[in-house]
Amino acid sequence: MSVHVVTGAGPIGTATARLLAASGERVRVITRSGGGPEHPLVERVAADITDADRLTELLRGARTLYNAAAPAYQDWRTAFPPLAASLLTAAERTGTDYVMLGNLYGYGPVEGPLTPGLPLRPDSDKGRVRAAMWEEALAAHEAGRVRVAEVRGSDYLGAGALSLFTWTAVPAVLAGTEALLPVGLDEAHAWSYVDDVARTLIAVGAREDGWGRAWHVPSTSELSIRALAGRLAEAAGAPDPRLRRMTPGELAEQVAADAVTAEIPEMAYLYDRALRVDASETEHVLGVRATALDLVLKELAESGS
Repeated sequence: MSVHVVTGAGPIGTATARLLAASGERVRVITRSGGGPEHPLVERVAADITDADRLTELLRGARTLYNAAAPAYQDWRTAFPPLAASLLTAAERTGTDYVMLGNLYGYGPVEGPLTPGLPLRPDSDKGRVRAAMWEEALAAHEAGRVRVAEVRGSDYLGAGALSLFTWTAVPAVLAGTEALLPVGLDEAHAWSYVDDVARTLIAVGAREDGWGRAWHVPSTSELSIRALAGRLAEAAGAPDPRLRRMTPGELAEQVAADAVTAEIPEMAYLYDRALRVDASETEHVLGVRATALDLVLKELAESGS
């Protein structure tokens, strides 16, 4: 039986490994700490995935590489390029099919729903990093050196998922306290459920005709932050949520005090205008459909994160 390799054991990597193992597939999860889900078909390995030689050893004989690893948000500019280069190099050396976990930053500001065929025109540092990673991988694919595809989701929802909403709004809503956010609260916004992201990654990797392109994760909701918080409060039996956008002065203080918050202003356009995602091809071709929002909110309410 061939093995699938998953790099990263955060919510997406864990869900991907868990779903693969549940279907009877052997999985090797690679992280710095050797963490990952416990399952008889899951092998957990401690390794530095920026070490292309070590990663190459661990990919020998593997069928598919699913990357769900990422550096700390504030370190993307410097830490993501070498990580991406190592993954691509090891996949090329071993002939392993490579499914990348991406996001929507590379498109830049766009009017109307985002489709997978849109050109990448980022106007942010993090968007440029993401776009460059995909363009380098796609060039390798087009040169016949590797088969690669990218799965692009929006902000994550689900137990343990880290997004602006789960970081700032969820704890406050569940505690009945005020949530203070650094972005707009009232525009439509696409949300990706962790398990839907994992199912899209796996569906892409299982096909022969899904390579050399991007795929979008079907959105579990396109509610605004304020509306989503209201639905979460209902699901949790919590008081009506109190949300407020930071004043410029409050934001400046937070930016000076917190490295992660300092990265948010350049991405605020994602929240200050409607963000809608067209995942119709994922639904019709791959057969992946979004999990119902009520189920996602129940999970959030029960997990507290």
